[in-house]
Amino acid sequence: MSDSSEFLHLAVALEGVGWHPAAWREPDARPLDQFTPKYWVELVQQAERGLLDFVTIEDGLRLQSDNPLQPDERTDRVRGRLDATLIAARVAPVTSHIGLVPTAIVNHTEPFHLSKAIATIDYASTGRAGVRVQLDVRADTNAHFGRREIPPLTSEDYANLQAGIEVADLQQRLRDSFDEAADYVEVLRRLWDSWEDDAEIRDVATGRFIDRDKLHYIEFQGRWFSVKGPSITPRPPQGQPVVTTLGHVSIPFQLIARSADVGFVTPYDAAQAAEIVSEIRAEQRAAGREHETVHVFGDLVVFLDDSRAAAVARKQRLDEQAGVEYGSDALIFTGTPAELADLLLEWRAAGLSGYRLRPAAVPHDLTQITDGLVPELQRRGAFRTAYEATTLRGLLGLPRPANRYATTAAPEPAAITP
Repeated sequence: MSDSSEFLHLAVALEGVGWHPAAWREPDARPLDQFTPKYWVELVQQAERGLLDFVTIEDGLRLQSDNPLQPDERTDRVRGRLDATLIAARVAPVTSHIGLVPTAIVNHTEPFHLSKAIATIDYASTGRAGVRVQLDVRADTNAHFGRREIPPLTSEDYANLQAGIEVADLQQRLRDSFDEAADYVEVLRRLWDSWEDDAEIRDVATGRFIDRDKLHYIEFQGRWFSVKGPSITPRPPQGQPVVTTLGHVSIPFQLIARSADVGFVTPYDAAQAAEIVSEIRAEQRAAGREHETVHVFGDLVVFLDDSRAAAVARKQRLDEQAGVEYGSDALIFTGTPAELADLLLEWRAAGLSGYRLRPAAVPHDLTQITDGLVPELQRRGAFRTAYEATTLRGLLGLPRPANRYATTAAPEPAAITP
């Protein structure tokens, strides 16, 4: 058996009934169930049976739309979703090992509220929580809140972003947005540290429940936030839940390098993967994090079947039902689990330590991942055969960080019994 440090990390991105817009019309799809707790519990339990590191749960603050810039009026697409953090909280007590990483739109939510929500999930899961930090700069999202003015993205702006054309004003707006996200993550991390590990005394005899000297004001003052602290939730079991984010171009890569534990990127081949990893590592050094582990995962949409021809035919059928050829920001893979394993191992040589796979249709492609891809990688000695850690940080090989406010090292907190 290979050493665990040689294993690939695998995650799945759960999006309703799948990432293809016609997935809800598949014979084995369960569109009537996707707003029920049982549906999400069963999906995550399936991922856990496949020994995956974690699931991310998609979320948003507006209805889904085929138009990247504004709402649409389509009635043949899945619209609506449950709150990702609440899904994670529901799933936590009925899973044992897999990490739970809900998506949070951070430029419209308060970091204080999110910090305690993720800390609570970390307690509910006994140390398996994370968060996927995401931005939404669309005007219709802003209209739900009315607390700030965000210049709307135009079709020209979007085309320039897609083509990688740098326009000064657009780049500055993008940089401001991701600088805000970096400050947001900093506030989350400070709030998680605002209770020292041994701040709770809970001594009935003396009547002392907490040591008030071990609760700390974070006193964060920035361009976008002014947060005093401390949190109302004690330090999470992991110390710091895992922070993840998705990046496509240089400015988001900087957020990965300076703020995240795991970054999701979207290369289209091994050469591009190597370039992206190199850029993130350079930014990591510039941020003074060269001695910290920052995982870089490749994102792929997957259509998996017993033969490549069957996978291609299924995608074509779904495209016909949708009335348009499916496109994505990430590489779209159509083929067998063995062929996908070939690609994942080839790209690993470019510096990727793991992958986040987006199942095109659920449950079909999720089952192909857990029952097809995972055994194939295991046969090649590239994936675990059992969970080797009890926390998400442990699965990812990330140490439990020291508390930035503690003046002396505290003992490891006692294990939490579910």
